[in-house]
Amino acid sequence: MDLPILKQGQKRVVIIGAGFGGIRLAQRLSPKLFQVILIDRNNYHQFQPLLYQVATSGLEPSSISFPLRKIFQDNKNVFIRIAEAQKIDRESQLVHTSIGDIPYDYLVLAQGATTNYFNNMRIQEHAYPMKSVSESLLLRNTLLQNYEKSLIAQTNEEKEALLNVVIVGGGPTGVELAGAIAEMKKNILPKDYSEINFKQMKICLIEASPRLLGALSEKSAERVRNYLTKLDVEVLTDTSVIDYDGTTVVLNNGDKLVSNCLIWAAGVKGFSFEGMPEQVQAPNGRLKVNGFNQLEGNENIFVIGDAAIMSSPSLPKGHPQVAPVAIQQATLLAKNLECIVKSQPMESFEYHDKGSMATVGRNKAVAEIGKIRLTGFFAWLTWMAVHLMSIIGVKNRLVVLLNWMWQYFTYDQSLRLIIKAEEKKIAGNTSKNTAGMPV
Repeated sequence: MDLPILKQGQKRVVIIGAGFGGIRLAQRLSPKLFQVILIDRNNYHQFQPLLYQVATSGLEPSSISFPLRKIFQDNKNVFIRIAEAQKIDRESQLVHTSIGDIPYDYLVLAQGATTNYFNNMRIQEHAYPMKSVSESLLLRNTLLQNYEKSLIAQTNEEKEALLNVVIVGGGPTGVELAGAIAEMKKNILPKDYSEINFKQMKICLIEASPRLLGALSEKSAERVRNYLTKLDVEVLTDTSVIDYDGTTVVLNNGDKLVSNCLIWAAGVKGFSFEGMPEQVQAPNGRLKVNGFNQLEGNENIFVIGDAAIMSSPSLPKGHPQVAPVAIQQATLLAKNLECIVKSQPMESFEYHDKGSMATVGRNKAVAEIGKIRLTGFFAWLTWMAVHLMSIIGVKNRLVVLLNWMWQYFTYDQSLRLIIKAEEKKIAGNTSKNTAGMPV
């Protein structure tokens, strides 16, 4: 593969993954000391905390996505390659990708995490995950198509399955999804589908642990549960899903729910690459690192963010898999790589938890920032401000803000579009445009 020539004094840093950690690291590395090759399967960075709003027609994908090449227009030492990383050759210091081999002096794995189905293949086959823009669009299409199909359903059982939504996972994603769908049911869907009695629609949120939002206090978790209950969301805690065939949801207590849409937000797991030794891989797929984010037994390979597990007596399961951890690790790693090049001692990582928050919908949120506890309207404003400032690009921030303001004052969204991928026409067939005329 053709790669830019290293300038005098530069070392090549290959970063796999353009998430929060990968972006921050690439931005912070010194152009005098490092050439950066950033590898990702997509040509954009996606703001994952707002994927649920794409799935529920609140935002368009472009509002929470930003082109990688635009992000790094002013970083002349950063080079983008759109590819799939396949194998790490540690001895030869090569990354084997779908577009060829890329040599490195230092390798940083920032590939994030994937959906954890806990080895249940039936659930994996039929449930809807939500870890990417494309998965969010699929979920949006599915929800809207189910409402359309319910109009022509032949039996009450069929209509019930099409209308009902089951969400598995009581973390921020599951809570925010449940709240957004419940607000659609209350304010929007009855206007769009006047023929449907949405009192028949059931929204169920299932959590295997004793309460929702384990990262927040019990008081905040209980407040969120009350918010959801008032929105007519059924919340089941101490409950898990053991089977799903696309229509019937089977719970561990033997109960069954009917739904054509099971959304899986029950957890994430790390994923590795071929060439990684088994001893550095934790049972949940994360890669074991030391206090400097170095992969165990490898001085020039680093892992940050969701993919890394840095165990300690106070954190035996590692740090939480959230964006602030990845950003803080990337910021420190940029300094430590410079220390390595300059033969200076590195600084070990210490996570500074700035707090947690979650929103259930309009004026309904909780936020815990240090000793400050906010609920209701002020927590909701805080949640919006934090998320707006975290989005890349001024234009994207303005678009999101305008969408939120419009929805707040009108109780409506205008993005309920079913967008299907068009299949390529077979040669010789006459295709038609949207007006029905031959092209």
